[in-house]
Parts: sequence; C-alpha cells; structure tokens
Amino acid sequence: MRPCARWGRSGKRFLSTFLSLLTLCVLLLISSKFSPISERPPPAAIQDIKTFHKYSINCSAIYDMDPVEVGKSLVMRKQPVEDKDASLINLTSDCTFFMKARGYDDVCISEEERDYPLAYSLVVHKSAWMVERLIKSLYSPSNIYCIHYDKKSSAEFVSAMEGLSRCLPNVFIASKLESVYYASISRLNADLNCMSDLVKSQVKWKYLINMCGQDFPLKSNVELVSELKMLKGASMLETSKPTEYKMMRVQYHHELKDAHFEYLKIPMKTDQMKAPPPHGIEIFSGSAYFVLSREFVDHIHSSPVVKDFLAWSEDTYSPDEHFWATLARLPGVPGEIPRNHPDITDLMSRTRLVKWEYLEENIYPHCTGQHQRSVCIFGVGELRWLLDYGHWFANKFDPKVDPIIIQCLEETLEKKQKLFRSMASTTCH
Repeated sequence: MRPCARWGRSGKRFLSTFLSLLTLCVLLLISSKFSPISERPPPAAIQDIKTFHKYSINCSAIYDMDPVEVGKSLVMRKQPVEDKDASLINLTSDCTFFMKARGYDDVCISEEERDYPLAYSLVVHKSAWMVERLIKSLYSPSNIYCIHYDKKSSAEFVSAMEGLSRCLPNVFIASKLESVYYASISRLNADLNCMSDLVKSQVKWKYLINMCGQDFPLKSNVELVSELKMLKGASMLETSKPTEYKMMRVQYHHELKDAHFEYLKIPMKTDQMKAPPPHGIEIFSGSAYFVLSREFVDHIHSSPVVKDFLAWSEDTYSPDEHFWATLARLPGVPGEIPRNHPDITDLMSRTRLVKWEYLEENIYPHCTGQHQRSVCIFGVGELRWLLDYGHWFANKFDPKVDPIIIQCLEETLEKKQKLFRSMASTTCH
C-alpha cells in the first residue's frame, strides 16, 4: 500500500505541474495569434524574396541621348541579370505581400478609366517576369486580363502564371489552352480562346487588345483610354492588299511538320491547291495584332460566316496575319473598313510599332539592339524614337538583349500615368 500511496502523491504533483505548463502554452499561443502583425517577424520565405533586377540608370538622360548615360547602359546590357521564374513563384506565394511589393494594392485610377474598361488577351510562353511587368505597366483594376500560356511551357512558367491569376482578381488563365506552333492555326486559336472567355466576362469592356510576351506598351492606361475613345467604336489594325508572295500562303494547303530548329513544328506548303475562301470573301493581309471594339468582337463571335472562314483558314500559313485583316473589311461588320479603302500599313495602324531590318535607313533608323527573323529587338538607343512615334505598343523586347530599355519604358509610363491622373478627377481603389 505505501509504494502505491507514494506514487499517488507524486502523480498528483506531476499532473498539477503538467496542467500548469499546458495552460501557459495555451496562453502563449493565444497571445501570439492575436498580437499585432508588426510584432511578428515575416516568414523566412518572404524575407528572401526579390523582384526582378533593377539597374542604376538615368532614363531621362537616355531619352535625351546623353552620351555618358547611353554608354553606361551599353556596358550594363553586356552582362544582363537573368530574372528567374522561380522568384515570381515565391513572390506570389503570398498574395498580400506580392501586391504590396509590386504596388497593385495602391492603384488610383481616373473616372474615365473606371468607366472605360479594357480587355487584354496575352498569349505567352516564357519569361514570367516580362509577363508580370507587361501587366503591371497596363494595369487598372477596371480592366480584365486573360493569360493564354503555351501547353509546352515549362512547369515553372506555368506555376508563375497561375500565381499571377491567383493574386490579381482581374487576371485569369484561359479556359482552353493550345500547344502553340509558329505560323500555325494554334496561334490564332490561342487569341480566340481568350476572346471567347472575355466575351462571357461580367466586365463590360470597350476594346479588346492582344499582346505577346515580347510586346510592351508605349502609352499609359489613362492615355490609351483617352485615345481609344477617339476611335468612336472603330477598330484599329493593319489591313492591306496582299502581295503575290502573301497570297501563296492562303492558296495552298499547308501541313504542320517537324522542324529541326527552334520552332519544333512549322506549317509546310504542299502542292495541293485550296478552294477559294467561302462566301466570296476577299483576302487582305496584316499582322497578328489588333485593337478590336466590343461590338466587332460580339459580331464575329456569333457570325456563321466568320466560323466558316476560320475553318477554311486552318491549313494556311500564319492565318492570324490574314484573318483579322480580312474580317475588318467584311461588309456589315461593326466599324467596317470598305474593301476599296487604301491600305492601312503597320506604320499607319497604331497597334504595333515594329522595326524591320530591310526597311532600316529608308524608313527608320538602324536597330540598336539585335535582329531576330529580320525584326529588331529594341535597344536603348530606340527609347526616344519609340516614345515619340505615336504608336500604342511595340514589338520586340527581350531582357536578355537589352533590359535597360524595358526599365526606362516602365519608368516613363509610370510618370505619365501619375501626371495624367493628377490632372483628372480620381477615384482610388
């Protein structure tokens, strides 16, 4: 009996001590949970997060072509710092922190912007930070952004895009995704997939604008709204009579075949002639880029003629370069451009400013970056030319070729946005 009695008294003391410690732990947990956030250190993952690399450069001096600052930028671009997709994944793992770090939580828009929402179709496949910077430069809480990523994109890139759509309430991933191949119908379908989703959106957007990952805006959102209003419901895109060479792209059946270079697959011309376009449609050529009115989009989205024309275009070469240009001249479409109207070239349409290698010197100055498939990837020497030309967007940009010009465009657009908004009545979100 005594050993049992001694154990009983010890057990009671142990139980009492245990209950006291348990109560103390519970109180500490409650205190920690309800204490002000500022008193708790941020998670280690957040402390280590970095955004994209920023260069110490004077963009105003570069715009003025100051030789010292331009020379400094030329040295910097020789060793660009690569921005990893993983860092954007880390940043968007905490949406509150991401929005604060990138300034999405403190966006002030004018009444004009609030009442004139825009829709964007972003067809992308790499460089997650470039996609985020593109969205940020165009961002307005009233706009809506559809991201279509290539099904062949890396897992990291896909994760970064999903992070953006999770953190930003007006950004979403297209409901249907394509494996996109150069110059094939898949590129056109990617835009159409986003268009279909955007038409169903509750946002009453006024214009739809498509972009790729190597585009960048030359106008701030408030400027775009102001200039798009001047179109009075008309669309803006390139549309011209096709050359004989361009006509061969639509006169012959093409088959998607393996390519032993960067594209993996590419449409190859066969000897099989195609039937003429349905409904007596006259072909016009242009580019893949457009600024389309809501009325135009609603019309073509439900038109059986457009549906037939799309099916006919499936086996052509680079169908997005004739599809939109042709639809813009279809009789009866909203904002119709008459078929006898003069050509609207890429320099007349303000949708995309591109510098072609074979037109340099004759039409515009030499490329200060480098060429890819005869297209200039812009360098810092183009900053003034790009901003002064009057177009809304430009192509191509690549942070591996010249990161400075991208940073300078960002800074310029941010300043212009703040200036224009300060001159207008504002509503802060």
